[in-house]
Amino acid sequence: MSLASARVIDIHAHAVIEETFGSAGHFGPELTEEDGVPVFRIGDYRLRGVRYRGSAFMDPDVRVAAMDRIGIDWQLLSPNPLTYFHYIPAAEAIAFCRRHNDALAAQVARYPDRLGASAALPMQDVDAAIAELRRAVSELGFRAAYIGTDMPQSLCDPVMDRFYEAVVALDVPLFIHPASAGIDGPAGPAAFGRFELDITVGFAMQETTALATLLFGGVLDRHPVLDICISHGGGALALVWGRLRHAAHKRQWVPESLRDEGRFEAALQRIWYDVHMHDDLSLDLLIQRVGRDRLVYGTNFAGWDAPQHADTHGMEQLLADNARRLLRA
Repeated sequence: MSLASARVIDIHAHAVIEETFGSAGHFGPELTEEDGVPVFRIGDYRLRGVRYRGSAFMDPDVRVAAMDRIGIDWQLLSPNPLTYFHYIPAAEAIAFCRRHNDALAAQVARYPDRLGASAALPMQDVDAAIAELRRAVSELGFRAAYIGTDMPQSLCDPVMDRFYEAVVALDVPLFIHPASAGIDGPAGPAAFGRFELDITVGFAMQETTALATLLFGGVLDRHPVLDICISHGGGALALVWGRLRHAAHKRQWVPESLRDEGRFEAALQRIWYDVHMHDDLSLDLLIQRVGRDRLVYGTNFAGWDAPQHADTHGMEQLLADNARRLLRA
């Protein structure tokens, strides 16, 4: 089995890598136990109760065996959202990303026909992020760039243009995925501190905000062949579609190009969307909005919300072929 022949391709699978522990200075990461409960520490943030060590998150042998059980042929590995480190001092972020990418390349090399990799990047230093992406793609054979939704600069800040240009020049897609607020950056709304709302609601909010920022900030106009894939169906995009479209036609700050009939729709139909959404009605609405040509399959593999069996929503061949186009396979 290879990417070229895979029937089920999972583009949403995070990795936690032992070799990176301690490589971001006092930010960690660090994995310990307290009273028999595993604790994953990133700076002052502590995640309790997730058994990373010995799981599919950390052990590629366990991962591939689980892929076989679930029915996944090929998987793109990406950084753990807890360790984007987009807000810590640049030196620590650069050291972490370099160590992460080297170690992830070694994991993928053990199963080259089953696994691929996307690069962790120090986005607080755009030039360093470009250099690390070039190294990851050109020297390590990585297939994609991977960043969070939030960093010190906006996704539409002009300083990001040279990063997007580098992504295009390297001919790889850019994956954007949220992280819980307050890990190494600004805290989110106080309400998100209860009931895991930072994940269940906050992620959708961040994804929707990222899409609107790319759209209204002119990023898609300035980089017409840039391929961006957003997790979880683009958050709440399908539901707030009408409100965003109304703004595109009515508000003075909207780029002139978006005001033309059909340009709003065309722009958002350029984005790629992972269909890890947990609701067929939501998926149906997303399809009505953006079509099927840029949908790809994702699982958050081994995570709390991962499926027990691969369910490609009756679109197995389409989703796999879309993923191959996105990954230049």
